[in-house]
Amino acid sequence: MVAQQRVVRSGGSGAAGSGGAQPRDVPVDREYLQTVLLELLRTPSPSGRTDGVMQYVGERISELGIPFDLTRRGILRATIGGGAGAVRRAVMVHADTIGCMVKRLQDNGRLEVVPVGSHSARFSEGAHVTVFTDDPDRVYTGTVLPLKSSGHTYGDEIDTQGVGWDQVEVRVDEPVETVRDLLELGISVGDFVALDASPQVTRGGYVKSRHLDDKAGLACCLAAVKAIVDARATVAVTAQLLVTIGEEVGFGATHGLAPDLAEMVAVDNAVVAPGQSSREETANIGMLDMTGPFDYHLSRRIHALADEHGIPVRRDVYRHYRSDVAPALEAGVEARAALLGFGVESSHGHERTHIDGLVALTRLLAVYLQSDLTFSDWDRHASGALDDFPSTSVQPADLEPVDRTVWAEAGAEG
Repeated sequence: MVAQQRVVRSGGSGAAGSGGAQPRDVPVDREYLQTVLLELLRTPSPSGRTDGVMQYVGERISELGIPFDLTRRGILRATIGGGAGAVRRAVMVHADTIGCMVKRLQDNGRLEVVPVGSHSARFSEGAHVTVFTDDPDRVYTGTVLPLKSSGHTYGDEIDTQGVGWDQVEVRVDEPVETVRDLLELGISVGDFVALDASPQVTRGGYVKSRHLDDKAGLACCLAAVKAIVDARATVAVTAQLLVTIGEEVGFGATHGLAPDLAEMVAVDNAVVAPGQSSREETANIGMLDMTGPFDYHLSRRIHALADEHGIPVRRDVYRHYRSDVAPALEAGVEARAALLGFGVESSHGHERTHIDGLVALTRLLAVYLQSDLTFSDWDRHASGALDDFPSTSVQPADLEPVDRTVWAEAGAEG
């Protein structure tokens, strides 16, 4: 059977949409972006203890005049422009970070901890931390140390001890030497231990900090919304900004999404490392991660928008990676999905990015929010007829030849 050429009713994978106002590359308030980023970084929010950072995010969104609400557990849902009609687009970003939790009060007055989220004890050694007890007025500082932390005591053994969470402990900055001392401070098993971010911005524009994943992405989202509001730009499709609180432990965007989405874009870190294409100075588009390929058309549509507006962008593939898109798709959301990222060196470790890359990502988000859906007619419906399906006209797949084998003629020399 010969495959028929399907006709797309409006637009193609790189089309602007239904003929409305074209997206504009609106100015980005760099000072706002940097200020919000540093304030987010200095607000502790390990997965499971995120109410404080959501209060901050809500206040920033209120200042922009954007309507929003919060779910029972604290996911924030803001609605951006687009006029009447259903919410068809979502931009998802998470406010939670990696951290630790007290597992045991030790006889020496120190704390055994376990990780919250996936990260190595190697990068926690030497970290300054904040210990949150159940009493909000009793908060303590401390340091994550190897069990053998003094070269004057252990000599070369400090270089040969193992790496792992059973090889570190938290030294609390209080006069404690026993379990009883810790209990008297109000410290208990199950208390959260936040790794201090300690952000720095260098003269060259690099940002060094823990928890750039995903505080930098969240700052870009807020700055993109501000850029649209300040420029009075037209948002072609009503969009939802979903700020999640459990991405680092695997259940970020499992709920809170609008019911009739056609597109969803996760904003998260892009891995900068040997063998990766992502850069700190550019916006980055993830084409595939450990859960599979992202949507063919939406990913290329966003890349086309970047090219059209001169926004520096790279495409990349990530092997050991998962974002808010994965739990949303696993929860049954039937929508195109894509991943945008800011480049991060040493993710979940001693992280670094660059202001230029954050600005590029902010610009791309603002342009994307002004654009129409990938297929302006088709994507507005949950289903449709095959005759309207944008198939071979935008994603051709010719039939393989019936037989590719070439037999040598009889008697021919080998």
